[in-house]
Parts: sequence; C-alpha cells; structure tokens
Amino acid sequence: MKVTSFHLRKEEKKKVAVYIGSVLELLRKIEQTIPNVRVDNLGQVDFIIKYRPEAGGTWILQWFKTAFISLIAFCGAAFAIMTFNNDSSVSDVFANIYYLTMGVESDGVTILEFSYCIGLALGILVFFNHFAKWKLTVDPTPIEVEMRLYEDNLNKTIIQNHGRKERGIDVS
Repeated sequence: MKVTSFHLRKEEKKKVAVYIGSVLELLRKIEQTIPNVRVDNLGQVDFIIKYRPEAGGTWILQWFKTAFISLIAFCGAAFAIMTFNNDSSVSDVFANIYYLTMGVESDGVTILEFSYCIGLALGILVFFNHFAKWKLTVDPTPIEVEMRLYEDNLNKTIIQNHGRKERGIDVS
C-alpha cells in the first residue's frame, strides 16, 4: 500500500525530503483499502518517512572522509589519554610502585608502562565490544546505543516541531 510519494523538483532531488504522518491517517487508508479489518497501533502515534537520495561521490572520496574522521578521532583520544595521564601523574605513580617493589629507581620504561599500554588497548576493545568485524557479544556497543538515542531524540524533535503552530524559535 502506498503511504506517500515525494514529488521533488530537479534542484530538490539531492536533498533529504521528510514526510511526517499520523497513524490515524494511515489507519484510515488501510480501512479504505481493506474493509472490515482491525488494526491495533502498539507504537508511536506519529511517524517519519525520509527520502534520501543515493549517496553521490566516488569511493575514493568516501575513503578519504573515513580516514580523515578516523585520524581526528585517534588524535582526540590520544590527547585525552595523555592529559589524563599527566593530570593523575601516572609516570610518578609507576616510578613509586617500581621503587617500592624492586627497591631501586626506575631507569626508563618498565614492565608497568608496557602492561599499562597493552591493558589500555585491550580495555578499549572490550568496552567498545568489537574489533573490525569481530564482536565479543551480540550486545550493542556503547556507540550504537548512543546513536540510537540520538536518532530517537531527533525524530521526536522533528515530530514535535512539525505540529507547532508558531514558527518562531522556541526551546520548550
């Protein structure tokens, strides 16, 4: 059953088009198409249908974007880890632990620093629950959970703003 159709002008075909509908309208269309049918709505009252044009560009551009974002994320994570280590003086802590256990001053990189680096990398992999295509469990990753929450909040906001009678900016 056709719910809606997007009639876009040539210059609009590269943009995302949004249709916000009501379940009541959809139920009316179903009852017109199939008489004597009973439909129970168990979900939301409103829904969104988005038309997204096919992603343009070459695969080289897509790889470049991915590499660029990965580089930014890597540098940001490295900076955050380094500032945490400086704020908590991890090198001083390791030097004190080494002195207390070995009885001599550390002469450079010890097994503590090496273990910390390996443990940090493994901890990140376990926390984010996947490495490449291999996942530890079937549970969603923290990033997948946050992205789902973001999408839900975005859809709720679009639906709420569509029903507004005022067109001014308001944050209520």
